[in-house]
Amino acid sequence: MSNERGQVDLSRSVTPWSAGMKARRLVWEIVRPLFFRLTPKWLFWRWRRFLLVLFGARLGEGVKIHPSARVLMPWNLVCGRNVVIGADVDVYNFCPITIGDNAMVSQRTFLCTGSHDPTDPHLPLIFSPIEIGAQAWVASECFVGPGRRIGEGAVIAARSVVTKDMPDWMICAGHPCKPIKERTLTGESRAGERHYA
Repeated sequence: MSNERGQVDLSRSVTPWSAGMKARRLVWEIVRPLFFRLTPKWLFWRWRRFLLVLFGARLGEGVKIHPSARVLMPWNLVCGRNVVIGADVDVYNFCPITIGDNAMVSQRTFLCTGSHDPTDPHLPLIFSPIEIGAQAWVASECFVGPGRRIGEGAVIAARSVVTKDMPDWMICAGHPCKPIKERTLTGESRAGERHYA
């Protein structure tokens, strides 16, 4: 019986990468588990920043990236000052992921710039950048989809699924994620700077 909708054919891979890009990825996939992943958690922040910058990342001062975080393509990672990327975060950045100053991405979150074209029988890779605003917090085990923007100061509650842009200074939650209430800052940190409610 024939399928009038057509047939999916995964017999050939359709990827946009040149030979040079594939070689660059191969070198990083050798370096990352040996010289990034195996470093001590608290002692080698600068070393891990150095490795990422060596491979093309643009990182501000004070960026802290956990050794178990997986950055697919360092050259597509842009972070402002004092960004924190937690344990087991998957930075799946086929194209740029930009994270603003003093933003935090908590453990086991998946930042996903890539998908596949479901209308093409060969399911080619498609991708779109992600932007996380300054002072935002993406809590544990969230999924942020391709092309999404998380606003400045926004909070994305744990295990939320972000399929649309989230506004500035809102606490957002759910599956799919939606704005819930305004975020306000209260109190002072020990250093005299504002901390987040």
